[in-house]
Amino acid sequence: GQLVESGGGWVQPGGSLRLSCEASPDVMFNYSAMGWYRQAPGNERELIAQITTDGITLYADSVEGRFTASRDNAKNMLYLQMDDLKPEDTGVYYCKAYFGHLWGQGTQVPVSS
Repeated sequence: GQLVESGGGWVQPGGSLRLSCEASPDVMFNYSAMGWYRQAPGNERELIAQITTDGITLYADSVEGRFTASRDNAKNMLYLQMDDLKPEDTGVYYCKAYFGHLWGQGTQVPVSS
């Protein structure tokens, strides 16, 4: 099974990005809660958003109200809409499938002016 993130890139403070995470066909995507994690430079990887198989979401306080996780089970796709980005949102963003403990390779999101 494989997870592949995309959509990262440099953005100015206040800007928006939409990250995607595509699960390969052999990932039990429809049966797996999914998570988005962020690793800032020099810091440990932290959980920022979770979404259950039926779309219930939970967010870290640091991103609540600015980030929105969603999923399309028919397409094996996970998304993270990030709005009003701040410099402290800078980091490498990873998706994770809890069923099978799979991680993506990460996508960089630098937020700076």
